[in-house]
Amino acid sequence: MTEAIATDRTEPAAAPAEEAIRVEDLHKSFGHLEVLKGVNMSAKKGDVVAIIGGSGSGKSTMLRCINFLETPTSGRIVIGGEEIAMRADGSPASRKQIERVRSRLGMVFQAFNLWTHRTLIENVTEVPVHVLGVPKAEAHDRAMALLERVGLADKAATYPAFLSGGQQQRAAIARALAIDPSVMLFDEPTSALDPELVGEVLTVIRDLAAEGRTMLLVTHEMKFAREVSDHVIYLFEGRIEEQGPPEAVFGAPKSERLKQFLKSVA
Repeated sequence: MTEAIATDRTEPAAAPAEEAIRVEDLHKSFGHLEVLKGVNMSAKKGDVVAIIGGSGSGKSTMLRCINFLETPTSGRIVIGGEEIAMRADGSPASRKQIERVRSRLGMVFQAFNLWTHRTLIENVTEVPVHVLGVPKAEAHDRAMALLERVGLADKAATYPAFLSGGQQQRAAIARALAIDPSVMLFDEPTSALDPELVGEVLTVIRDLAAEGRTMLLVTHEMKFAREVSDHVIYLFEGRIEEQGPPEAVFGAPKSERLKQFLKSVA
């Protein structure tokens, strides 16, 4: 029988993941209509957070407030440890800070939002060159690598009007990646696509998740959300009704509203 050999060596504890984004008590009203009613959420670096809920639940508004495409009514937003300075009415106190923070956030919209008068390569190089000051040759090389990554290198000189919806959305993802963001924000990226084109976009997003990129994903693709996310948030009428790991939210929902929602989208 071999005796165990005593050792004073212990495995170092893994360092906790850094916080990528935090939202506290986020409110947003449009006139008398309160769309967000005190949302709290956070994500660490490498997390994929899926945000689900019915139409009008506040999903897209929440994402747009994080990027200040909509001005929050009140609350706190912290990106990479930096809190956004806000006035009493929720508007940003510093335009320079917003521009700097936005350079860390890659946004992919429902309706692609590509510049129709520019080719794909021009779409992908525009912000790095003219906003971030990246040299043109460097931006071009990176843009070509990103278009190759999303399967569109052969379409670099093509205008968006000559592409399918799936190709345009993949190009939009390449454009968002061109700023090398710390967090990717996806606002229902497949909702405007014909069913046969959804898969090609989800494949690109799945690859980004697999490489450990931090993402907030508003989606109505429940099976996909369950497969790729680390955490799921279910919004109902501007509040978080339930949240947790995907196996709990989808496999053993507690809220009756969430149970009914999942049945309706099954």
